[in-house]
Amino acid sequence: MAYYRSRLSRRALRRVWTFVFLIFLCALTLYAMIQMRSMLTRLAAAKVSNTVNRIVSEAVNDAIDKGEFQYENLISFEKDNDGKITAVKSNMPEFNRLQSAILDQVLERISEVSTRDLSIPLGSLTGSDLLAGRGPLITVRVQSVGSSTAKLKNEFVSAGINQTKHRIQLDIDVYVSILLPAFTAATKVSNSFTVAETVIVGSVPNSYTYFSSDEPLEEDAEQFVLNGN
Repeated sequence: MAYYRSRLSRRALRRVWTFVFLIFLCALTLYAMIQMRSMLTRLAAAKVSNTVNRIVSEAVNDAIDKGEFQYENLISFEKDNDGKITAVKSNMPEFNRLQSAILDQVLERISEVSTRDLSIPLGSLTGSDLLAGRGPLITVRVQSVGSSTAKLKNEFVSAGINQTKHRIQLDIDVYVSILLPAFTAATKVSNSFTVAETVIVGSVPNSYTYFSSDEPLEEDAEQFVLNGN
């Protein structure tokens, strides 16, 4: 009886240890999957963002080199009888055409490089700084699907007493869905370009007042106006 009891105890102990080992193995696998997902998301977002930035820059630079962003084709001035500029008018049909053309170029180029391979060292999946970047590489194929928006806008900046710098800015936002094994991620890539600019020169004023102070200027300005200085 003692012998059989001893055998039953050893079997029960082995089953307990086997169960504990399986639980530990499952927990380790789950932890590795969580680490892999986080690592894959960061790497995929970084690589896709770099690729999208390059694609957008190349598309805009190609359009500029081809002369598609000609200032005189985008902007016209209204002037009074003395030849002074009274209004700046945007050529909205040309704005819309260029926005659509840039979007088509960006989406077409993104579709050509939508699939990439990511290699992650196995040690990086443990989350340990000591093992990061070590071990055999795990290759994962990533597919990205993008959509984008482009907007041309006017920007006016003071360039002197009687000068205003007029810029035409092109803002492009690309939204990329990254299809990874068993899950998806998303990232947004934003770029802004100055595609055309000019300096608008106005009339020289008869007088010019400039206040420079770290203190509130309301009282100084009021005294200046009241005293007629």
